[in-house]
Amino acid sequence: MPPSHDRPPGAEDHKPTSDEARSAFAQPKGVHAAAQVSEDESQTTSEFAIPEGLIPPQAHAERESSAFSRPPTYNPRTAHPAFTPPVGIPQVRLTKELPWQDRMRTMLRMPVAERPALDPKPRHEADEATPAVPRVLDLTLRIGELLLAGGEGAEDVEAAMFAVCRSYGLDRCEPTVTFTLLSISHQPSLVDDPVTSSRTVRRRGTDYTRLAAVFQLVDDLSEEDSQISLEEAYRRLAEIRRNRHPFPGWALTAANGLLAGAASIMVGGGLLVFVLAAIGAMLGDRLAWLCAGRGLPEFYQFTVAAMPPAALGVAVTLLQVPLDTSAVITGGLFALLPGRALVAGVQDGLTGYYITAAARLLEVLYFFVGIVVGVLFILYFGVRVGAQLNPDQALGVVDRPGWQIVASMLVSLAFAVLLQQERSTVLMVTLNGGVAGLVYGAMHYTGHLSTVASTAVAAGLVGLFGQLFSRYRFASALPYVTAAIGPLLPGSATYFGLLGFAQNNAMAGLVSLTKAAALAMAIAIGVNLGAEVSRLLIRVPAAANRRAAKRTRGF
Repeated sequence: MPPSHDRPPGAEDHKPTSDEARSAFAQPKGVHAAAQVSEDESQTTSEFAIPEGLIPPQAHAERESSAFSRPPTYNPRTAHPAFTPPVGIPQVRLTKELPWQDRMRTMLRMPVAERPALDPKPRHEADEATPAVPRVLDLTLRIGELLLAGGEGAEDVEAAMFAVCRSYGLDRCEPTVTFTLLSISHQPSLVDDPVTSSRTVRRRGTDYTRLAAVFQLVDDLSEEDSQISLEEAYRRLAEIRRNRHPFPGWALTAANGLLAGAASIMVGGGLLVFVLAAIGAMLGDRLAWLCAGRGLPEFYQFTVAAMPPAALGVAVTLLQVPLDTSAVITGGLFALLPGRALVAGVQDGLTGYYITAAARLLEVLYFFVGIVVGVLFILYFGVRVGAQLNPDQALGVVDRPGWQIVASMLVSLAFAVLLQQERSTVLMVTLNGGVAGLVYGAMHYTGHLSTVASTAVAAGLVGLFGQLFSRYRFASALPYVTAAIGPLLPGSATYFGLLGFAQNNAMAGLVSLTKAAALAMAIAIGVNLGAEVSRLLIRVPAAANRRAAKRTRGF
């Protein structure tokens, strides 16, 4: 038996075995497994499983996400357009020479996929980082709130909000404006969650100086080379809110008196009628201020403000003073007629914002009912105590063209003060009001055309000149239009309609009130038509025209 040292140690452990005893899937010698798996654990895997080396380390800790979550390699700035129309995406050239109102209106009427994309270069190099989306939306809503509270149309408010968002790099934005609610939604891409903010407009006031300042801020933000940071925009907006009115309270009361006196001259009154109408309007203004200080709604303010002019007219009749009492009452009503809200409501309806238009017109109706209640209350008791009010007293044609043109200019001047306009715009508005009085007098008194047609043409010229003035200064058109339509307001038709109802002549009263409503619609439609004509006169690229809504063809 050979000695044990002649064999290598452990040789008895490596005896040769047959091929059947060795598996073809056995691990070769020298290859060590990374981890031992227990015999009772199942090793069944899917052939679609992702190899471990291709899974990012951070993906192991993530839960199973939704199919709409953003892919890890997605970048919104380098992504392709989400949707391409069958006819292709039209090329839109929005030149800097166009006012920002036209540029923003053009893009708002486009589908989101067809809007021109923003430049990849950051617009605001002064900021160290891109401003937060919620802060940009908050600034946009604050600007829209000031514009809507100042009486601006819904289309212009949406255009301004869209311009602010694009100036800070938010191109996928959809602003929505109703009468008391503003909302805006921003969606960075199709795989990102949208961010939506809203704001409620609870108080409205007439301050066209503040309105012009907000328009200037939006114009500065819309410049291609604008470097206004978000903090600077907030600071300027706070300064606009803190600015005082250009005209004090006593100036507004005096403007009410001047407005009523000039309106009484327009309908045939003399110097004493001018004084009485001015006194009645100023008393009504002070009573309305007193009611506002007590927190009463505007309905009651209009009701109380309409009583002093009517009371003075009834008193003059009872004292048998040979004066035109209808001119006294008509002049006092001119300062109360809601021409601003009427024009804005009809404009919203003509541009497709029907909910806002219905709300504005309902507000006009409430104000008008307040005036009716106040005047009818005084006229009813005047008739009961024996006041002989003659409905036909002021219906004759007054052949004083020079005085009427001057009175029209004074009415527009007084309205400009009441609307708190910038002092630099008062002269333009006064001249525009003189044009309205001249055109109306030439067509109605000289040309013997109907009152409605003459009013519509005069209002159209007012809207045309107002739009041209505003585009020359890149400002809102309201300060140049609203005060200039003052001479065209249907004050006398309103008074005669109320007098007919007070004297139990419902048919005559209904005819006069219907005429007043027709004149109001003629003013609003004429102003809007003049604005549309002004856009035709300005050279605008063909591709940048504002898209109109398609006709329903009765279906």
